[in-house]
Parts: sequence; C-alpha cells; structure tokens
Amino acid sequence: MTNTPDITIIGGGVIGLLTAREFYNAGATVTVIEKNDLGQESSWAGGGILLPIYPWRQADAITKLTVQSLRLYPTLAAELLADTQKDPEWTPCGLLITQNPDLEQAIQWCQTNQVPFETTLPDFFNSLNSAPHQPLWLPTIAQARNPRLVKSLIQDLVNKGVTLKEHCTVTGVTRSQDRITHVITDTETLPVNHLILSAGAWTGSLFKELFPELSAQAPQVSPVKGQMLLFDATPETLPSMVLEGDQYLIPRRDGKILAGSTVEHDGFNKNTTQAAKERLTDFAVNLLPALKKAPLLHHWAGLRPGTQHGVPYIDQHSDISNLSINAGHFRNGLIMGPASAQLMVDLILKRPTAVSPEPYQLQNLSH
Repeated sequence: MTNTPDITIIGGGVIGLLTAREFYNAGATVTVIEKNDLGQESSWAGGGILLPIYPWRQADAITKLTVQSLRLYPTLAAELLADTQKDPEWTPCGLLITQNPDLEQAIQWCQTNQVPFETTLPDFFNSLNSAPHQPLWLPTIAQARNPRLVKSLIQDLVNKGVTLKEHCTVTGVTRSQDRITHVITDTETLPVNHLILSAGAWTGSLFKELFPELSAQAPQVSPVKGQMLLFDATPETLPSMVLEGDQYLIPRRDGKILAGSTVEHDGFNKNTTQAAKERLTDFAVNLLPALKKAPLLHHWAGLRPGTQHGVPYIDQHSDISNLSINAGHFRNGLIMGPASAQLMVDLILKRPTAVSPEPYQLQNLSH
C-alpha cells in the first residue's frame, strides 16, 4: 500500500525545494516531482543577488516578500551549511549601484525597509570605468551562489527523508468532484492529498495541460530568457556586487565574476546567442577593465518564470480545493523564495501569515 504524502509539489526548483523544506519543518510529509534534474532550470542559471534590481521601482508586493526573506536568509544559510556541509555561499558582500536618477526614492525605500545605505563612496570606483551619478552603496546586501544553494537544499531534503522524484514527467491528474485524487506520471500513478504547482516558467502551460477545462483561469506565467557569462578572475579583482544600468557584475568567493543579464521573450528557447555574448562581454570589460585579462569560462541561458508585474502567484485555487500555486517569481526567485515558501505553508496550514497574502492571489493577477 502506498502512503499518501501530505503535500505533493510539482517542480524541483528553488521555490519547490524551499516550500518542501518549510512543509517538512511544519511536520508534513512531502514528495517533490521534477521532470528533469532538480534545480537545473532558472534556479541554477540566475546570478544570486539577494535584492531585486532597483527594488524601489518594483511592485510593493515584491518588496514585502523581499524584506521578509532578508530576515530569513541568515538563519536559512547557517542551517543548511550546518546540516549538509554544503555551503550555499550566502555572502553579504554588499551591492554598489553606480547610477541612481531616482536617489530620493531609493533612500526612502531603504529607510522604510531598514536596509542600510551610504551615499559617500570615495574608493569604490578606483577599479571601475564608470560615470557615477548619485551612487548608492548597500553594504549588507548578500548574494547566494545558486548552484551551491540548490545542492545544499537537495541534500537537506534527502537528509530529512523527503521523497524526491527526478526525471518524472507529470502527464495528468484524476479528480473526484473538486478534489485531485492522483497525479499521473510517465512511470506511475501517485495518490495526492494536497498538490502544489511550482514549475517555474512551465507552470502556466502545465496548468492548462492538467486542467484544460479551467484554462481560462491558468496562472499567467511565461518564460523570459536570461543569458549570463562567467569570467575566471581572482578574489581581489572585485570586492562587491556592482549594478550599472540594467546589468551587473557579481564576484563569487573564489574570485570568479558573473556578468548578466539579458531579458528576452523567446518562448522556451534556451539557446545562447553570439549577440548577447558580445553585449555582456563589452559591458563587463568596459565596467571592470581588469576582466580583459580574465578568461571567459562559461556562457549560458535560463528561463525565468515571468508574470505581468513580476509578482508571483502564491495561493490556493478557488475551484479545486486541494490545489495551490507557488510560481511566477520572474528574476527574484532566490530573494523571494524563503518568504514565498513560508507564505504558502502558512496559507495551507491556516497559520498566521508574516506577509499579507492578498497581492499574490490568483484572481488579483489573472487579468
């Protein structure tokens, strides 16, 4: 006889993995189903800055999840390292924003959300070829190294006994009235108690496949490609993250430097392009001339789960009583992930929420 898990999550990216961990910590049994390798899509491909780009220009709903996640990350990173011996490389190296035409709005955002900032930056530009305009230094903003974070989350769930099913494609569901009873995969049929769709850029299309009669209510999540580069630099090359215009440099602990990223609407095409490679290379070596001597190690692309305003869906479905959605985090899955997982669990377990749930409801976003 197959035991039915309390929670079944479709999607093994950082959102699905964090949600599984949060449910386990609340005492639930969890199964995660992933069609490919766990954490190998947008979660693996992103840069890992733990702050939205220019957060004061983003929807307030993004700020709410960001600020709550900023509170959660230090403990999360420390627990993952202690429990798995796999370091997510949570590193509060700070973020330098070189140009801020809306500096007053930026300062007000920082003050409102208790994010430390400085506007006097005498030594920061010594190694940069930049024309600073009202620069802003955010000394406490951290990064996580996406692949390391994913590896530590997977190891943590394995240690906890959470069931992880990789290379397992969901092909259908069975329902009885307003409840899902089983998930049908390409290898087996699994009983369901509560189902969560957390399939990143594929969430909208998967919803339509599983619930064609409800396709008009499908979460409006679509793929947005981002391309990135990795340079083989040394640890002293760049001390902090740098954001200039809509592109950035991120120094890892080992000195390697990420340059990103593009925003492209190209369906589910993950191919890299020579044009993007040249554009990102030009940006990187122009801003940080020391990179002219650093070999280019890697060029890749990932598909972000885009929504209309970058606000995710975190909600229970109104017509299917045991279906929930946690998806659509666009560029900010890593930074909004811990708070999104917490909110999803709070809603399903009917706990008080740390973040008001209204902005993430399906009916507010599906128009």
